[in-house]
Amino acid sequence: MGITNLTAFLIASFLFIISPGIDTIFILNKSIAQGYKSGVYATLGITTGVLVHTTLAAFGLSLLLSQSAMAFSFVKFCGAAYLVYLGMVKLFSKESIVKEISPTQHASPKKTYMSAVFTNVLNPKVAIFFLSFFPQFIQPAYISTATPFIFLGSIYAFISLLWFMVLTFFAGSLSSRIRSNPAISTWLNKFSAIAFMLMGIRIAFTKR
Repeated sequence: MGITNLTAFLIASFLFIISPGIDTIFILNKSIAQGYKSGVYATLGITTGVLVHTTLAAFGLSLLLSQSAMAFSFVKFCGAAYLVYLGMVKLFSKESIVKEISPTQHASPKKTYMSAVFTNVLNPKVAIFFLSFFPQFIQPAYISTATPFIFLGSIYAFISLLWFMVLTFFAGSLSSRIRSNPAISTWLNKFSAIAFMLMGIRIAFTKR
């Protein structure tokens, strides 16, 4: 399929994935705030976003973001506004970051999933990263075909899924402890809100 240095790709991908970023903070926040189940939906949403970026890169649509300042700016500001909005909602919310959820009550899995998808898809840095990272492991003769991009993107998504599931498991186990300490809950809520807003502002000032 025109792939070269697959081992190097696996190592580099893992190092990129475990580096703390927007996706990591989003998943940790959902896992700690609402428990393991919410973290799983967040993980699935982020993974879906990775697959969306993979598809865009495979069919050359991400090239538009790298060459068009207007397109890049549009996606950038949409993503930044969405993150700031999430932060503002959390910052001014009077509810605790964690809620007691009965076994029969669902913590809006669809909303959690879609929020995760938008958080990842509306980050233009991810699109540019895929478009610049994947070709390093594709033979020149295959660079214009979609197959190697899809193959590498699927591997990247799978590694992401495994790593974020591990994070979800450990973060979700802390949920009950935080419920028993309102002070920790309050400070964690404010911290995560500020983190989302700062990342949104950072994306807004990102250059191509």
